[in-house]
Parts: sequence; C-alpha cells; structure tokens
Amino acid sequence: MNKDIMNRFSPRRQKAYVSIFGTTQLHLRNPYVIAWWSAAFPGAGHMLLSKYLRGFLLFLWEVIVNIQSNLNLAILYSFIGRFDRAKEVLDTQWLLLYIATYIFAIWDGYRTAADINNYYVLAAREDAQITPQIVSAMEINYLDKRKPLVAAGWSFIMPGLGQLYIHRIVTAAFILIWWIVIMYFSKLLPAIHASFLGNFQEAKSIVDPQWLLNIPSVYMFAIYDAYVNTVENNKLFEWEQSKFLKRDYQSQNFPMPKRRKKSEGDPVYIISTFEHSVYLEMAITAIQMKGIPKEDIFAVPMDKRGEDRVLFDSMHFSDGLSLFDLPAILGAIFMLFGTIYGFILKWGPIWWALIGLAFGFSLGLIIKLIITKKYSNRQEKYRATEVVLIIQCKETQLETVKDTLWSHYALGVRKLDLE
Repeated sequence: MNKDIMNRFSPRRQKAYVSIFGTTQLHLRNPYVIAWWSAAFPGAGHMLLSKYLRGFLLFLWEVIVNIQSNLNLAILYSFIGRFDRAKEVLDTQWLLLYIATYIFAIWDGYRTAADINNYYVLAAREDAQITPQIVSAMEINYLDKRKPLVAAGWSFIMPGLGQLYIHRIVTAAFILIWWIVIMYFSKLLPAIHASFLGNFQEAKSIVDPQWLLNIPSVYMFAIYDAYVNTVENNKLFEWEQSKFLKRDYQSQNFPMPKRRKKSEGDPVYIISTFEHSVYLEMAITAIQMKGIPKEDIFAVPMDKRGEDRVLFDSMHFSDGLSLFDLPAILGAIFMLFGTIYGFILKWGPIWWALIGLAFGFSLGLIIKLIITKKYSNRQEKYRATEVVLIIQCKETQLETVKDTLWSHYALGVRKLDLE
C-alpha cells in the first residue's frame, strides 16, 4: 500500500539528475549535430547525449579498430594523392569490420537524439522537482551558473578541464586520459616544440600520422561539449530556482501593495530586481534573518520574451540557439585538412592545423551570424531582470533591507511610493 502511494506521487520523468559524478540532464539537441559528431569520432555523439556507457564503448572501438586497420594513415595518403601507398597500408580485414559499427554509431546517435528530445518534452510538461545539491563523503555537487566561454577556454588549453569546471567528472576523466594517450603516441608535444622553433621537417618526421589525425575531432569535441553543457546547466539552474521561488515565496497571504493614504506605523514596500543566481537566495535568507517573515517576501520569476539574440551565450543569458555548433564542426574539419596537407606544405602539420582551426571556426561563425541575422538583431550586453522581489517591512527596517539587497548584487532597489 505504501509503495503504491509512493509510486503515485513520485515523478515519472525528471529533467535532470544531480549526483557526485555530475549533472545528467535532458535537453533539446539537433539530431543532425549529434550524427555529425558520431561521424567525426564514434562515441562522441553519444557522450553529448550523456549516454556514457554506449559512448565509451564506441570510442574505444574506434581507437582500436582504426589503429589496427591503419585507416587514418590511408586517409592521409589518399588526400595527398598517394593512392598506391594508401592501399598498401590499409588492412582490409579490419576495415571491413569497421564499416558496420561506424554506420551504426551515426544512425544510433541521430535516433537517440530524436528520442531524447521527445522525452525532454514530456519531462518539461511534467515539470517534476529535482534535487539541486548533493553532499556525500567523497564529493559535493550543486547546480550553479557558470560561464560557457570559460569552460570552452579551459578545454581549449587542455581537453577535459572544461568538463571538470562544470563538474562532469566521468566525461572529464575519460577525455583527459585519452587526450594524454593520443598526445603521447602521436608525439604531438615534441612536434609542437619543433614547429615553434621553425624546424618544420623535424616536426613532420617526429609525429605519428595514424595517431595525429585523431586530434582534430577529439580536441574540438572536448571544447564543444564543455561549452554546450555549461549553457544547458545554466538553464537548468534558472528553471530549478524559479520553481523554488514560486513554491516558497508566493504566499497567498502576502499583502499586495495598494494606493492609500499613509498613516504612522504602516508597512513600506521595497521592489528589487535580480538575475538568477545563488546571491538571490542568499539575499532572501539574509533578509529573513534580519526579522522579515517569509510571508512578507514575494518573488516573481520573469518569463523571458523572445529577446534579440546575443552574440555569445553567457552565464547571464542564453538564447538557446548556440552559435557554437557550426564553428565547432567546421573548425574540426579544417583542422583535419590542415593536419593532412601540412605533411606536404612548408610549415608542417602543427601550424597548418592551427591555421585550419582558426579559418574553419571563423568561417562557421560568419555563416551562422549571417543565417541568424546577428548583425542586425544583436542586443547590447546587459544583465536582464530575471526575478522581481517585493518585500514588506517596517519603516525602521527599510535601510537595512536595502543595504542587504545591494550587498547581494541586486540589479535595482527602490522603495515603492504609493501616496
């Protein structure tokens, strides 16, 4: 009987799950983007979907079978016109084993993304509460707002660090370990050293092309994954905080301000605006500790209209239409081409890979800007009002409440004058 009651009131579908290993969440994704990352490196698309076990299995399969078949080496020789050499190095037996699973990874990535989108819609409609924080003997994890460009920047410096920044421990460990393995066997660091010293021929002779051609896909995937998941974590934080404020700070007994003749002893009202952040909750609880009852605080999370889209998602705003998709894809493609043709061009694979990355990313950004008309609709950078607080207090408490709000980074504070 008790079990039936618990099942009846427990949520059927949740948007997210917070654990010591990270935050796993459902959110809308473009199935074509997932399919592309699965094509770039099998397993990457599934990791973007938080399908870790399937993603890790496909990733390991790609590394093992690709190495055994010498596929990357054959690709290199094919693109530089040495077709006979490509045939010689290619292991046909391993190549035939490669094909079916490679196609499956792309197909399954697309199919799974489409399915998860449907389940996200159902979870969003159910709107079930989630636990925003978990504390264990080993780790602490909590929902918070972080900067997407900082996450991408750390992964740019060292793939995996961006995932650590947003507490995706499992993905971070996997990417860090495999990035070290790929760097070691490709001889990337000695080649970088030689390239920066101008010893281009030495750089070409040092690197192992079979391992080196893995780098563009893995590198750009790490950056893209860190950026996108930071954006989505920020949205999840805002959604969860809005539910908390509506549930706990919208009392039906709250005395809404009315225009009337003021008399001595009447309460005063303070209006304050905030963005979604932990400082908002700290401000509310600090005010309560100063003697303002919970029932005298009314919080109104604002619904966002279709704002003009901003150039880059930030911890303060995300339009949900990331500019990062196409730049990351083209950056990976042109970085690969730069690496390949760098073996026959003067500056070597390292410099041409960086040139390809810069060119591809810039091209993708320009195309995305044109498609979404960012130049004409771009809004100025500012922190939008996301939550409005209405606080009833005594006249003697007015300055204390205002100081508390300002000290917790309120966007605006004003006493409501109804006379």
